[in-house]
Amino acid sequence: MQQDTTSTLIDSTSALSDLNLEAFISQEFLTTLLQLAVIFVIGIPLLFILRRWARSFFTKKYASHYGMLAGKVVFYTGIVIMIVMVMGQLGFSLAPLLGAAGILGVALGFASQTSVSNIISGLFLIAEQPFKVDDIIMINQTTGTVLSIDMLSVKLRTFDNRFVRIPNEMIIKQEVTNLTKFPIRRFNATISVAYKEDISQVRDILLDVAENNEYCLSEPKPQVIFDMFGQSSIDLLLLVWAPKDEFILLKNSINEEVKARFDEENIEIPFPHVSIYSGEASKSIPIELIGGKLDEFKPEDEEEGKK
Repeated sequence: MQQDTTSTLIDSTSALSDLNLEAFISQEFLTTLLQLAVIFVIGIPLLFILRRWARSFFTKKYASHYGMLAGKVVFYTGIVIMIVMVMGQLGFSLAPLLGAAGILGVALGFASQTSVSNIISGLFLIAEQPFKVDDIIMINQTTGTVLSIDMLSVKLRTFDNRFVRIPNEMIIKQEVTNLTKFPIRRFNATISVAYKEDISQVRDILLDVAENNEYCLSEPKPQVIFDMFGQSSIDLLLLVWAPKDEFILLKNSINEEVKARFDEENIEIPFPHVSIYSGEASKSIPIELIGGKLDEFKPEDEEEGKK
């Protein structure tokens, strides 16, 4: 009797296992699995191809940051579409999820006002286009090359190879200087000479140095401006132009060449000093040196002085 009961239980379990296995590997399940495989196998490579195409197309037609933004929009939109398709194939209803997403979106909107402000500021930056990728900009005391213009922030790489992230809202509110917006830049070299020097000769020397400099442009023409009478020197401004990519080379070379030429022509570059002069209408200030040298000060000398 017990053997018959055990045999019946084994048969029932075997039948149930065959039933579950048959239900698990049903025609409908295999069809769904095949559709999901097609979505992933075709969708993911297609998504990367579309992102690369969008980035290349908008970069060539507009600018680099437009290409980067278009690539991100295509990629994330494609991800959302793939998730919706997968959930539809698995039989999930999207209506409750959309409702929950709406409530969650409202809650996140109140909780992330700073992020929303950065996104709106990013849209203004993209529309106004004060700078683009690979431009050199200066914000406050930070100067660097623009790596990317994203929806939340702008990424910079400084000249000493540091990575700087600046929120878009901060950029909108502050002054931004684009150092490479235009194809050429002007360098203002401050040149100081002694009062005894002939200004006409100094001007000719400076213009000749600028003319022979390999990085200095002939148009716009170099200029020498009389800046001011300094305390110890006459200050002149040498205004020279160079292509934006050669600005640093011009700045370094022009200063070295001016110093070398002044040494050849015996033009004095004075150091700061003060001259004491009472004027022609009064006598010279008398100076008397008492003793050949200064004796070392001792504490007992101070006591004697007090007495």
